[in-house]
Amino acid sequence: MKKVLVTGATGFVGNHVVNALLKKGFSVIASSLSEEKAKKQDWFPQVDYKPFDLASASADLDLYQYFCQPDALIHLAWEGLPNYKSVFHMEENLPRHYAFIENLVINGLKNVSVTGTCFEYGMQEGKLSEEMAVFPDNFYAQAKNELRIRLAQLSVKHPVTLKWIRLFYMYGKGQNPNSLLSQLQAALERGDASFNMSPGDQLRDYLPIEKVADNIVKIADQQEVSGIINCCSGNPVQVKELVQEYLNRNNADIKLNLGFYPYSDLEPRNFWGDTTKLKTITDE
Repeated sequence: MKKVLVTGATGFVGNHVVNALLKKGFSVIASSLSEEKAKKQDWFPQVDYKPFDLASASADLDLYQYFCQPDALIHLAWEGLPNYKSVFHMEENLPRHYAFIENLVINGLKNVSVTGTCFEYGMQEGKLSEEMAVFPDNFYAQAKNELRIRLAQLSVKHPVTLKWIRLFYMYGKGQNPNSLLSQLQAALERGDASFNMSPGDQLRDYLPIEKVADNIVKIADQQEVSGIINCCSGNPVQVKELVQEYLNRNNADIKLNLGFYPYSDLEPRNFWGDTTKLKTITDE
């Protein structure tokens, strides 16, 4: 894998994946919807940037040639988040993203890595492994899971190695301002006396975004292990513990108003990922 196409390059995960690839010496073809946003990234002068809008793409365009015959694809693009319950994911995102990847594969791409989501597991609790049946119960998760199924069928017809990377929770520079730690930091900067949150006793699986990006690059840069691969820590952590660790790391203090918000209806109370398969790739 020498030349890598990264879609969604200006997103939270994409920015870090591009930087991780460049650090390891790969040639990067970066793509996203907005070139103006891409030009603001530190990596912009070091990549071959090609803007692309999946919504207006022509079916007649040979995307493998358009993107300069990449050796591999890391497909991170996905529109409409964090509105997980919108039918848009099924009706618009699913066909667009499948057609995009299918075009590349039919025209010559041999190595494909696509990010999925732990939400594909549905409301199942405990340690979640790749061999488990999935029961996605929001439109975002359903669309991702259906994309995985269609790509698996595509890989039977064409000589392509498919890696489906199920992301769990992540945190770090550039994350959504509505995410938990971003809101916590904003409260600290405002000097708030307290921070409103859920009960915080839920068990989740977290990784810093730099580690997530490194894992994605390692998964993409091999073809021995394919199929579904959990990208996670494998270590369950209580949400309130994550928050307290953040405060300790930043020498900050604020009263945690636990239970102000109810538990989320998008996810089970306690779950984390099985990293057995991931460790065969990362050697950790």
